[in-house]
Amino acid sequence: MKLKFKVQPYQTNSVESVVDCFAGQPMINGTTYRIDPGRKAQASAFEEGFKNADLALTDLQVLANIKDVQRRQNLPMSDRLVSSAGCKFNLDVEMETGTGKTYCYIKTIFEMNKRYGWSKFIVMVPSIAIREGIYKSLQITADHFTESYGKKARFFIYNSKRLHELESFSSDAGINVMVINIQAFNARGADNRRIYDELDDFQSRKPIDVIASNRPILILDEPQKMEGVATMEALPKFKPLMILRYSATHKRQHNRVHRLDAVDAYNQKLVKKIAVRGIHTRGLAGTNAYLYLEGIDISKKAPVARIELEMQLKSGEIKRQLKQLEFRDDLFTESGELDQYRDGFAISQIDARNDTVEFTNGAVLRAGDATGDISERDIRRIQIRETIKAHLDKEKQLFAQGIKVLSLFFIDEVVKYRDYSQSDEKGEYARVFEEEYVLLKDEYLSELALDNEMYRAFLERDPVTKVHEGYFSIDKQKRLVDPDIKKTGEDKGLSDDTDAYDLILKNKERLLSQDEPVRFIFSHSALREGWDNPNVFVMCMLKHSDNTISRRQEVGRGLRLSVDQHGDRMDHPAVVHDINVLTVVASESYKDFVSGLQKEIVDTLSSRPRKATEAYFTGKTLTTESGPVEITPAMAKQIYRYLVKNDYSDDTDQISTAYHQAKEAGALADLPDDLKPHSDQIFQLIDSVFSDAQLPKVEDGRKPKTNPLNNNFEKKEFQDLWSRINRKAVYRVEFDSDELIRKCVSALDSQLRVTPLQYTVHTGIQGDGLTDEQLKSGDGFKVTGSTTEQGGSVHSLVKYDLLGKIAENTELTRKTAAEVLTGVAASVFGQFRENPEHFISEASRIIAEQKATMVIERLAYDGLSERYDVDIFTANQTGQDFSKASAKLKNHVYDYVVTDSDIERRFADELDASSEVVVYAKLPRGFLIPTPVGDYNPDWAIAFREGSVKHIYFVAETKGTMSSMKLREIENTKIECARKFFDEIGRRVTEDRVKYDVVTSYEKLMDIIGRVAA
Repeated sequence: MKLKFKVQPYQTNSVESVVDCFAGQPMINGTTYRIDPGRKAQASAFEEGFKNADLALTDLQVLANIKDVQRRQNLPMSDRLVSSAGCKFNLDVEMETGTGKTYCYIKTIFEMNKRYGWSKFIVMVPSIAIREGIYKSLQITADHFTESYGKKARFFIYNSKRLHELESFSSDAGINVMVINIQAFNARGADNRRIYDELDDFQSRKPIDVIASNRPILILDEPQKMEGVATMEALPKFKPLMILRYSATHKRQHNRVHRLDAVDAYNQKLVKKIAVRGIHTRGLAGTNAYLYLEGIDISKKAPVARIELEMQLKSGEIKRQLKQLEFRDDLFTESGELDQYRDGFAISQIDARNDTVEFTNGAVLRAGDATGDISERDIRRIQIRETIKAHLDKEKQLFAQGIKVLSLFFIDEVVKYRDYSQSDEKGEYARVFEEEYVLLKDEYLSELALDNEMYRAFLERDPVTKVHEGYFSIDKQKRLVDPDIKKTGEDKGLSDDTDAYDLILKNKERLLSQDEPVRFIFSHSALREGWDNPNVFVMCMLKHSDNTISRRQEVGRGLRLSVDQHGDRMDHPAVVHDINVLTVVASESYKDFVSGLQKEIVDTLSSRPRKATEAYFTGKTLTTESGPVEITPAMAKQIYRYLVKNDYSDDTDQISTAYHQAKEAGALADLPDDLKPHSDQIFQLIDSVFSDAQLPKVEDGRKPKTNPLNNNFEKKEFQDLWSRINRKAVYRVEFDSDELIRKCVSALDSQLRVTPLQYTVHTGIQGDGLTDEQLKSGDGFKVTGSTTEQGGSVHSLVKYDLLGKIAENTELTRKTAAEVLTGVAASVFGQFRENPEHFISEASRIIAEQKATMVIERLAYDGLSERYDVDIFTANQTGQDFSKASAKLKNHVYDYVVTDSDIERRFADELDASSEVVVYAKLPRGFLIPTPVGDYNPDWAIAFREGSVKHIYFVAETKGTMSSMKLREIENTKIECARKFFDEIGRRVTEDRVKYDVVTSYEKLMDIIGRVAA
């Protein structure tokens, strides 16, 4: 398999944030210089090298560019260039683990070369694990970047024994990337010092001097791990042109030009969602009986509890076994009458919503609770079983979509997996794994639907010995051994075993194939930084907790979005967090793990403002279609009062939970009228203020349950409705270019108004009695007057590609763009000279609006012969969080419905109580209608009793309010497209056509379908 890469806007934003800091730098394809030949016979008159051209911009110009970049992202503004490591230009890029920061800085290398001609780059890393990972990334992205940029980069890992590569690095005119780990220049060993020595085998030259002659651009990956004294003293010797630092957790702050933190990554669905299966050991009053509540399953009858208890076998042996128990089952009887379960251990309640089991003696167990005599060995067995169960749950869901599920165990001793003193060489964990896997596999096969033949064959295909594998260090006898682990420094707890990392990375793509039997991986925790396989869905730490590894570092190994068998990333916005959930099986309680993880995330959100004050909003930039708008103090006061008035901020000016609840429910109060045009961006600003409610939601991994279909699904009325709507379709847009050109010309003539450039001259005088604070804040001068004048036509050396820019912005051909511009009135086109940038942005906006309007007007759907399978209701159905479930329903196709809002819950209750409704379904998220602005998933499919209403088949979208401010533009467009889709479906049947509409309540639904008079 080959992983595929695509251009993603959030990664492009990261690249542009760096590259735009040097806007105005002329394009120079490598400055030539004479390479120091050392003491050798000169081969030619000139031995040329190509170094990075020096910055032609002044410090103030670079600072102004940095401020522009910060302003457009509303980041804190830099008041100066922060020097570090002997370099004036130090840019910080904050990107959350798993969002592709390596991809971003590789793309930045190509973009820097394309725009400015810089070609010499050094990627510096703190460990061998990261070094090997970057080298692998450079290899697998090479073809992708060749397609985009038409050239390849030459890359190599610095090795003091292969110094000829430095010659090529200097003499080659193309893009050259050297990857180096800090141990190669900051350690004391003889090999590590060679970089600073005059070497006989390098013509008496020092490698560092040859490197420095290129004025390389340094890229520091995980710079917070490279801030030791030796490293900081060594960096200036590289004579970097600039230093770019990429990390999720910067310790030292320089000039921050981009932020994509944990909150952004989660809310934009760029990383996996996290779920935790915790284990909570506790005692029950008055007894030492062993019990472990693994979880609660939903069955067609009543919820079933999965409880592990001690049982007396016929042989007299007492063994712990897992049993599925129902309401009123008595543990005393189930255990073979063991005394510890004699007093009141009959089940009195099984609560699937809260995941609790209550006994007649008043004892209550919550899912994940373990009581009684529990050793560490017991906890490890429970963890292994929970990991296998979580894996099989996920695998059953994703198998049909062609997604290979991997589970990763981190252990602290190889002997626990591979014990060479045993005849079969199996360690304790390998033995326990095989025992538990066989039991759970048999259980899953017994419960698997008979028609799920392909997954059944997959489960049965491989023997237990083939489904797990160990990735560790290997000694000379080819035996697995514990790696050498660093005891001190930033690498404490890690290994630098290159061969082990090579093995992990070499098998990365192979492990993603369904044909490869290995699905469970055991590895040493010291090798954790080598693991970034995107299809790790379950992680288990079978090791003693220590302070060297944070929970955030642990989960970071599995945050990347998964890929399918074709190498395509599973990032469709509608289902990304249904598919991509990382389950962590912890040895502590869910509550302890989550609170610890969230505290660690909060500690890293250093650049986020904490208070929504007037000062915070004042001066921020809103990007509007007519150009940037700066928030004035008066606007800031309005925003602040809006928050206070609606209790969206508290007494300390922090954003309240009420704001986030209202936003999630789609019930935010309206902004003041003059702020409404900017509502989206104002709410983005409010969202940028940190509050606990924004933290990534870490789910309880035991909450999701499979919601089984009931007999309503088989009802003729539902099958008739389903057969009408389950047709897949493609849309096409056919419009006449001439008509588009006419409409664009007309719109431009009537709407295009460009603001002429103007300049303001302020005059002022220095104040008396200056203080240090006044100087720092810029208040040392008092303005005495100002005049504003309008510039005439612009005479500038800046050349604008007017056609190219408008064609790019509107996604039209240059020919069409040219025909539009030649058609507009001369007086309108003449505005270009007065303010070219504003002309381009306004003209692009107006043309794009006309194009979007025509797209919807001319959109048509073509039905395909392909249909949705019923398995989108079953096999691919994700486990649902039953804490949001309704009570048991009588007319729904599932016994329960899990709703996203109070509006949906009320709507479901009313549908279930209605005598007119025969059957209804909350449509699964896999049921999607394609539209030009993204796929659309309708909410409900409803079949009414024949004769009771005019339209017996109905597809409904439930919205809390119909005001255009709440129904955002994209959502409106999707709904208009859905109307056309269902109209097309209706044309294919002669009677009982499906009616589609947006409703706010059951009453509104009944108004639309129209009751038939009795």
